[in-house]
Order: sequence, then C-alpha cells, then structure tokens
Amino acid sequence: MWVVFAFGSALFAGMTAVLAKCGIEKADSTVVTAVRTIVVFIFSWLMVLVTGGGPQLGSIEGGTLLFLILSGLATGASWLCYYRALQLGDVNKVAPVDKSSTVLTMLLAFLFFQEEISPFKLCGMALIAVGVFLMIEKEEPSAGPKDRRWLVYAAGSAVFASLTSILGKLGISGLDSNLGTAIRTGVVLAMAWLMVFVTGKGRRVKELAGKELLFICLSGLATGASWLCYYRALQEGPASVVVPIDKLSVLAMVAFSRVVLHERLSKKSAVGLAALTAGTLAMLL
Repeated sequence: MWVVFAFGSALFAGMTAVLAKCGIEKADSTVVTAVRTIVVFIFSWLMVLVTGGGPQLGSIEGGTLLFLILSGLATGASWLCYYRALQLGDVNKVAPVDKSSTVLTMLLAFLFFQEEISPFKLCGMALIAVGVFLMIEKEEPSAGPKDRRWLVYAAGSAVFASLTSILGKLGISGLDSNLGTAIRTGVVLAMAWLMVFVTGKGRRVKELAGKELLFICLSGLATGASWLCYYRALQEGPASVVVPIDKLSVLAMVAFSRVVLHERLSKKSAVGLAALTAGTLAMLL
C-alpha cells in the first residue's frame, strides 16, 4: 500500500510546482512560502483530527520531537530556496535540479539506515545525474550572470530536501505519520513567518492579488496532500525506494507546465527527462 501513497505524493507534488509558479510571478517568494504554509498547516492538522492521531501528541519522546523539528527546519529552508528558484527560473529547469536530491538521499539512507545500494540503484543514480545535467539548459550568450541564480537556489533546495527525508524518517519511527507531518508543518510555519518579518516583508502580504492568492492556496492544498501521502509511504516503506518514486513528480510537473504555463522542452531536455525517469524506475527494480 505504501507504493500507492508514494505515487500519490508524486502526482500532488507535480501539481504543487505549477500552481506555485502561477502564484509567484509578481509576489515575493518568501511571503508566498509563508502564506501557503498556513494552508498546509491547517490541512495537516485537520487530517490528524480525522484520523484520530491527536492522542499520541502527549506521548512523543524527546528524541522523536527533536528529529521532527530538525526535519521541519530543513523543509523550511528547502521551500524558501525552491520558491525563490521558481521565481527566477522556469519550472522545467528548477524542478529537475530539486529532484537531484534523490541521489544524496540514497547515500544518506545507506549511511544512516544501512539501506542497500544495489547495482540497479547505482545505475539509476547515474542516469538521474545525467538527466538533471541535460535538463539544465544553457543561458543565451546575451543573458546576464544574475540569470543563473535560480540554479544556486534550486541546488540549495535539493540539499535541504535530502536532509528533510532522512530526518523525517528518523522522526516518524513509531509515530502516526499524519501527526508527524502536522508537527513538522508547524515548525515550517514558524520559520517561514519569522523570515518574513526579519526581512521586513510583512507589509507585502497585503499586496497579494486575488488570483495570486488563489493559486498560492491551491498550491498549499496540493503540498499538504503530497506530504500526507509521502510520509505515510515513508513510514511503511524504505526511504531509498519511496524517495525515487516521489521524484517521478517531475513527469507530472512537465505535463502540467506544458498545459498551464506553455513551457516547452527542448530535445536535449527531453532526453534528460527520459534519463531521469529511467534512472528512477531502475532504482525500483
């Protein structure tokens, strides 16, 4: 059953990127992250109430809570980087770099959980690395150096996302996955709004237009659904398999970005997408 949840996570994650891009064109990325986290926070705690996971709240051990908090901080940092990258670059460029966190996650899972890295997984890791490289389009010669900033933020997002997976795996051991997700979301919410006020962007919340706010909220709902599926899968299945399935969200992202944002893949990027997908599937064998 965890496989179904893993694929559900991928589908909703693909929707998240495109919906966020629609709502982030003019708005500040930090403000957008903070506002959409409110939606995810409400959604996640509603699921805790519906599934009856609340009673476990008082029995959470200190070590588990620590890892959940650390996982939430890593998630917050990943989100801040990711949505800044989306604001600066195309979805078709940013998302593949973010998905490269698969390789780092597998290495960390091997170190911390002794999860096996089989020949198929090694081959898959190589294909993912090649696919990401091919999907990073070169800028035009006339483009300024600042146009590549999206790559730095996307890489930061990938690193923090890897830490999120490992810390999350440690934090939800023996804990209801919905409750773990809700606690982590609370940490992200506090971190995101702290960043808004520390950077003096609180007044920009009022500048969000109706259409932008709608897409931001929809993005938050998609994220909440993706998280609930992801951490349920992570609780029952191995991180080295759950994470690669989740990264198949790049396929949904490409499809949605083509329909909604009219972004096209070049032949090179299409080959890269094929390699990234083949690498992900190879790790499932």
